[in-house]
Parts: sequence; structure tokens; C-alpha cells
Amino acid sequence: MAARGVAPVLAAAMAVTAFAAVATSVRAIGVCYGVLGSGLPSKSDVVQLYKSNGIASMRFYFADQDLLTALRGSGVALALDVGNGKVGELAADPASAASWVRDNVQAYYPDVDIRYVVVGNEVVPGAASVLQAMRNVHAALASAGLAGSVKVSTAVKMDAVDDSSPPSRGVFRDPAAMSPIAQFLAANGAPLLANVYPYFAYQYSDGGIDLDYALFQPSSTTVTDPANGLVYTNLFDAMVDAVRAALDKAGAGGVDVVVSETGWPSADGNGATLDNARTYNQNLIDHASKGTPRKPGPMEVYVFAMFNEDQKDGDPTEKKFGLFNPDKTPVYPINFAGN
Repeated sequence: MAARGVAPVLAAAMAVTAFAAVATSVRAIGVCYGVLGSGLPSKSDVVQLYKSNGIASMRFYFADQDLLTALRGSGVALALDVGNGKVGELAADPASAASWVRDNVQAYYPDVDIRYVVVGNEVVPGAASVLQAMRNVHAALASAGLAGSVKVSTAVKMDAVDDSSPPSRGVFRDPAAMSPIAQFLAANGAPLLANVYPYFAYQYSDGGIDLDYALFQPSSTTVTDPANGLVYTNLFDAMVDAVRAALDKAGAGGVDVVVSETGWPSADGNGATLDNARTYNQNLIDHASKGTPRKPGPMEVYVFAMFNEDQKDGDPTEKKFGLFNPDKTPVYPINFAGN
């Protein structure tokens, strides 16, 4: 999770036009599980917390045998990161990738419903040989007969997209790095994972973004994209569709976007309150069945995060995205089934 990449979306909040909406009935809601917090429950207790709240899927940021064991037979789907520290090793050595897949995927699948292997979280694509690591992991999965079931992707921050106002202008900031990744995803039927935070866009807009527009609330702000006439009534959709436009320009318009992180903090920042956090996350869950103007229909979204993480570095706000307290009580009420 990062507070960067918000500048390209700031102007998208300013144009005004009429409302348009689409509705469907299915959503796929997950929650990111980070462990940089004090007094957190055991891995097995956390899995039970997911199940008891009807949370369908989990994102976890490194391979952990205790968690993978706890997930056996749970029915909770998993997006499993390799961990940023492993990317270089997996890129440099196909045998290392094969070993990682054997120990962390083959040893558990299908008892653990591993949906994605995430190679790099907000890693600058060219800096750590992300694409080569993805290729090696995919080859290892293919050798194990799992490439059709377990997809390899990477998670990018919004800084990967430039010139995204209006959304149809979205283009990858570094096409030399991102276009081959997009082509790899297209060739293997995998989505691009994107960490999308309207909160940070709002926080750094210096009043340029209407809070209601960022919270999925009725707002005087709407954005009409002059290139295609699509109407945006919330900032989340505009940001996601800027990523979709960038994929299209990279020749990978058929690649889906999975929102691998999004959320709103409950304290310690501009607009960071319990009420705003509850409003954003509940409205997000309710909205996920509708999709975006560029791609209506159900979408896959991972809320950040399961717990507040007081051991994280950085801005105090980044420690306050949690949905649950360490004693497993909710920070605020959320209906994960949506409305």
C-alpha cells in the first residue's frame, strides 16, 4: 500500500454532468491480511474470522506455512504474494521459482484455493526483473499442470498510470516496462492487479476533490469523458478505468483489472474518520457488483486491510486501515455481503 500515484487523477474530479449507473448482482470481495500489528490473532483464528464474516477471499503478502495450513479446506480463495524480497531471486533462477511453486502452491493446491501468485507489490516493473520472475513462476506452474488454474500477475500502484484525466487518456508511465507485462498477462489469461486508493487522491488534492465523490456518496461532482461519453459518479471508477485504458493502449484491452488493494483509514489523516472509513468500504462493497462505466458487471476487489497495523513504517494514517481489532471485534460495522 502506498500513498503515491494520485496526481494524475486529481483533475478527474472537476467536470460536471449527468448521472448514469449500471447494476448487476454478483461481486467478489476479499480482504488483505497484513501482519505488521501488535497482538494479532493466530493464523487459524484469522481464517475463521474470514469465514464467519462471509469474506470470500484473502490477499497475503508472503508465503507462510502456518497460514497455508490454516486455509486448507476453508473455501477462502487466496491471492498469494511471493514477497518483494523474493522477486530478484525468482527472476534470476528458474530452479528457485520451481522450488517456490512446489513448496507453496503444489503442496497445498487444491485444498487451498490459490487464485493468484502475485509477483511484486508496487515494484517498479523494470527494477527487479518483475517480468522475468513472472515468466519463471508461470513456467513452474505450467510444469506442475497448474498454469490453467493459478494465474501469475503483479500488483501496480496508480503511479504506473500517467495522464489519466479523463480516464480514457490513461497510459502507462513506463510503457517499455509495462507493455510486455500486459502482453504476458493477455497471453496467459491473467488479470492485472492494481492498488487503487481514492483516499490518497482526496488527501493530496488540497480541496480539489469533493469528499462525497471519493466516498461513493451522492455528489455534485460527475465526470464525463469526452472521448467516449462515459459518466463517472465516483473517483474509484475513474481510477480503475484509467488503468483499463492504459491496458488497451498497451495492446492488452482484454486483460481484466483486479483491485488488489483499496480502503480508507479511520484516523490520523485528512478525512480519516471512522464514519468516512465505514462509508467508503461499505459503499465499495455495495458498488462492486456494478463494475465501472468502461466495464459494467461484477468486479473483484480486495479491501485493505483486515487489521490496523501499528508496526508499519511511514505516515500514521497507513497504520489505520484495519476493519478489525486484534480481539477480532469490528472497528466499525461492515456488511460484506453488500446491499
